Amino acid sequence: MGTKPGQPEPEPMESRSAMNADEDAKWLEWVSRQFEAIAGEDREIDLQEFKTALKVKESFFAERFFTLFDSDGSGTITLQELLGALSLLIHGSPMDKLKFLFQVYDVDGSGSIDPDELRTVLQCCLKESAISLPEEKLDDLTLALFESADKDHNGSITFEELREELENFPEVMENLTISAASWLKPPSSKNRPRMPRYLTSAYWHNNSGKLAILAAYIGLNVLLFTLAALKYQSSGASIMVARGGGQCLNFNCSFIVVLMLRRCLTWLRATWLARIFPLDQNIEFHQLIGYVVVGFTVIHTTAHVVNFVRLSQLEDSPFQFWEYLLTTRPGIGWVHGTASLTGIVLQLLIFIMLVCSCSFVRRSGHFEVFYWTHLSYIFVWVLLILHGPNFWKWLLVPGLLFFLEKVVGLVLSRMGTVCIVEVNLLSSKVTHLVISRPPFFHYKPGDYVYLNIPAIAKYEWHPFTISSAPEQEGTIWLHIRSQGQWTNRLYEYFKASGPICSGSKRLTQSLKLRRSQKKSQVFPSLNENHQFGNIKCYLDGPYGTPTRRIFASEHAVLIGAGIGITPFASILQSIMYRHQKRKKKCPNCHYSWYEDVKDEMKLRKVDFIWINRDQRSFEWFVSLLTKLEMDQAEEELGGRFLELHMYMTSALSKNDMKAIGLQMALDLLAKKESKDSITGLKTRTQPGRPDWSKVFQKVAAENKGKVQVFFCGSPALAKVLKNHCEQRNFRFFKENF
Repeated sequence: MGTKPGQPEPEPMESRSAMNADEDAKWLEWVSRQFEAIAGEDREIDLQEFKTALKVKESFFAERFFTLFDSDGSGTITLQELLGALSLLIHGSPMDKLKFLFQVYDVDGSGSIDPDELRTVLQCCLKESAISLPEEKLDDLTLALFESADKDHNGSITFEELREELENFPEVMENLTISAASWLKPPSSKNRPRMPRYLTSAYWHNNSGKLAILAAYIGLNVLLFTLAALKYQSSGASIMVARGGGQCLNFNCSFIVVLMLRRCLTWLRATWLARIFPLDQNIEFHQLIGYVVVGFTVIHTTAHVVNFVRLSQLEDSPFQFWEYLLTTRPGIGWVHGTASLTGIVLQLLIFIMLVCSCSFVRRSGHFEVFYWTHLSYIFVWVLLILHGPNFWKWLLVPGLLFFLEKVVGLVLSRMGTVCIVEVNLLSSKVTHLVISRPPFFHYKPGDYVYLNIPAIAKYEWHPFTISSAPEQEGTIWLHIRSQGQWTNRLYEYFKASGPICSGSKRLTQSLKLRRSQKKSQVFPSLNENHQFGNIKCYLDGPYGTPTRRIFASEHAVLIGAGIGITPFASILQSIMYRHQKRKKKCPNCHYSWYEDVKDEMKLRKVDFIWINRDQRSFEWFVSLLTKLEMDQAEEELGGRFLELHMYMTSALSKNDMKAIGLQMALDLLAKKESKDSITGLKTRTQPGRPDWSKVFQKVAAENKGKVQVFFCGSPALAKVLKNHCEQRNFRFFKENF
């Protein structure tokens, strides 16, 4: 990307990679070791070894690089030839690197690049970046770049013409490198260890509410443990510890239910309590309490085992250790002496639930394992009531609320006929469901529901974000990516079934749906996997998420990674609906202005950032994004209300020799056609991953009000974004359910 207003100038490559004598010697030694590992006993690298090490997708570049590295034309690369080429690419001037680039593109070595050579190179660039374009579009790209670079119109591009063309892309000249494989780049210098984010003032400032609740929770556990232990001070240390741990288990095993009262939490989000309690972190606190329960279970059990050992070793002890632990004969417990036996079963169930709740189970395509083992909480509660005489008192209120939520959810899900009336099988194994909307079903943008489809699995409920706007009448949309057993069965079910409706009313139903979609102004393009039908399903919800805060923001930054766009699809549609509702236009002079409408939306600016791995993933919501851009076409000169930012991580950036020509051609053609060749949008798709420092710096420089960042995607990226937000004092919210 070029340098934008408010952004610092990029640092030259020479200053970033400059090395002193010691560092240079270490780098040469490191490269030598890498070479020896690749070359083997003959201490030379042939073309096949070079291709393997380079890890490029298209052999064209491997062959071109190999030919240029092989300075003596022997068919192999020696260590000296490799070091010579790397020194030029790492330490050389921009002109040296540019000459190397020209030689890569000059396939026949004639000293100039003709259109067919350029087309061959761009075709290979497309494969390297995992971009698929029609042959006609490739021709357009080739001609756009060739006509721009061929200054004298003689039918070929010389080195001077290429250099002159690259002057229009200063960031390329400054950062030109090969970026092909880790062994071709020097090891990065180690940065000074930074202070852990948990010790920074920004972290404490941005998480004050969460930390206060956490401190209160810890203090309450300490108080409960202490008071319970002091009651049994005369019974010995092991009994004190066991009773203290047991009292904390009474509290935690009941409070953990409160954090999963989704209907209550959704209601609380609309009250002033949402400003005090970190309701958006309910899942994190639920997981934390799960670990606390396991910890107190171990403490409680260990203390009792120590006490059983002590009792069994007494001379007048009527029971042996194993009888205390595995039988009801000692009469321990308030229900027929079953405390020891129920305690062992409880510990086993709790450990199974803990292990099956770990991310490596849930995110490895085995969500059902987590789902079914988690249902054992019913047996845990029953055993806890039998195990301890006071647990039922702690569980009474939370358990009653939980039971009522389940009953209400079950009743509401059975009220009215809810059916899947339309299915689209999209790219990257995404299933788009259009479900009939019950008249009493009211939701907010970004909400989610639990879906049950008896034809797929009769007793399984899975959560999915609603991707349609509340303003859309008649239907709701779900976009479901195939990542686990249930979602894969869903996709394969519709893929194998073919058209799911072929009766006499098929065209009537199709016409109604098309007209309904036309009214919503956002509809997917139909394909061969477009199906109409009437499949029974159940919905439990809707439930609120952190994204409900978006409309109370001044400057909202929405970041979706992959299928993480689903909550923002609903939100973006609703935002534009409300924004257009404010727009008024004079019928005579056609002057337009925005009126203040009394609603909950305070938004002054929205930045939407969508990061996808490959080109096909953009097809999920390209119709929606096209419509949003059309709505923005007549925006005021002071800046657009909504800005789109698209990133494709598989595409190589324009400072990479394997992609520089392609990215330049895409830029030139986008300016000529006023649309992006990859997505068809006006917004240019940027290659690689976002530079978050520059992204947030630009957001802060716009000064559109208090910034709040909303993210839906991988937990790893969430940590990175949260760190950046803390540094700039932005509020950060993560989609979590």
